[in-house]
Amino acid sequence: VQLQASGGGLVQPGGSLILSCTTSEFALDLYNIGWFRQAPGKGREGVSLIGPTEARTYYSDSVKGRFTISRDNAKNTAYLRMNDLKPEDTAIYYCAADKRPSLTLDSTLYHYWGQGTLVTVSS
Repeated sequence: VQLQASGGGLVQPGGSLILSCTTSEFALDLYNIGWFRQAPGKGREGVSLIGPTEARTYYSDSVKGRFTISRDNAKNTAYLRMNDLKPEDTAIYYCAADKRPSLTLDSTLYHYWGQGTLVTVSS
């Protein structure tokens, strides 16, 4: 079972991108969705999380105020809107789904993963 992450690309510092995460294999509306990223030579970092509804969200300090996580359960899709992008945001971004009752940054607990989409922030 796989999620499909898309929307990455090359953007200049200060620019914006919207990442999408979806699947045709099961309904996401009962799952927490997490966005994680992995920069070259670094470990995987939890960026933002959202519960089955939009009532619960989490942002890492590094993206708070710049990124917005959302979801449209009718479209079976979650989004990560990234504004004011910085070179240090350059990474492969992954989405993941988890059915636990609470949000978690522990990537090992997420059962379903997308293939990753590359975000490059460079002038």
